[in-house]
Amino acid sequence: MTRIKAAVCTEFGQPLSLEELTLRAPGAGEIEVTLEAVAICHSDIHFAEGAWGGDLPAVYGHEAAGRVSAIGTGVRDLVEGQRVVVTLIKACGTCPNCSSGKPTICETPGAGASPITREDGTAVVQAMNCGAFAERVVVDQSQVVPLPDDMPPEAVALMACGVITGVGAVVNAGQLRAGEDVVVIGAGGVGLNAIQGARIAGARRIVAVDVTEEKLETAKAFGATDGVLATGKAPWKEVMRILGRGADLVAVTVGAIPAYNHAPRYLGWGGRMVMIGMPHSGAMAEYEPVVLAYMAQGMVGSKMGDVVIRRDIPWLADLYRQGRLKLDELVSGRWSLDQINEAIADTKAGGAKRNVILF
Repeated sequence: MTRIKAAVCTEFGQPLSLEELTLRAPGAGEIEVTLEAVAICHSDIHFAEGAWGGDLPAVYGHEAAGRVSAIGTGVRDLVEGQRVVVTLIKACGTCPNCSSGKPTICETPGAGASPITREDGTAVVQAMNCGAFAERVVVDQSQVVPLPDDMPPEAVALMACGVITGVGAVVNAGQLRAGEDVVVIGAGGVGLNAIQGARIAGARRIVAVDVTEEKLETAKAFGATDGVLATGKAPWKEVMRILGRGADLVAVTVGAIPAYNHAPRYLGWGGRMVMIGMPHSGAMAEYEPVVLAYMAQGMVGSKMGDVVIRRDIPWLADLYRQGRLKLDELVSGRWSLDQINEAIADTKAGGAKRNVILF
């Protein structure tokens, strides 16, 4: 057993509290990782606000990097001291989805008992299989990928969620082909990575749609060829003027119902919409099915960019080391664990791309 400091959610919508918790040793197929960095994702904030339900007390945080500090029995290809990225993608490796290359929708991930407890033995939820707002975590070996020591921990952490979700949604789920036109709705952390994915995949034009001019300018630095304000009367008409037609691919990276309601208006004949941003549970969008059917358009959901982490994360790491994938530029601020509530407030204010807690 190890004593660790963690930021615990004890009541939805209230600040996290720093507590000393007990972390059990890794069991079969598990590893302990001493964390170096964890980024704050909007999913963590939504969970802490109670948007998707869940049990409390809980430790959130799922976009992390660190070094292997203990290894359970049966672990393959990992050694102590190795730097790894820690993801929420826990996969059994044998179910029909895993066997067909879709581990993000593993059918039997097996949650199991949480490895963290309070001093009195009270169980604390290890949210999203990670619980990474903490000094150390115990996770399944399927959740980590080794990465080079020359990558800074902030860059490694970002590859656990925002980067793979955005890039993968365009490349894997959207199956973007070179020369196609892309619209990305939302130029936050995931949106910027969707833009990078479209650039890397060879899109002809990449139009960012957002509610602020500042984010549209940032989007151009990450590869957008054009920017359109979503606050206009009919922004899709401006996009069609820019493209000369409707888009081949529209990526919705924000969990806002108006964005989902308007997204099909940006599509051209045969276009497809990739749904990435996650609204609150129970929120409903509206579509006109006859238009989708007549124009042969499609909609597909994308969880964690449909990635295979042992395939896609090393590829993205190599692009970063070549200077073709921006990661350092995604970091807006660096904070300590003691400052986590301030970092969350700054993230909620909307200006940050990604705030990172450094240990």
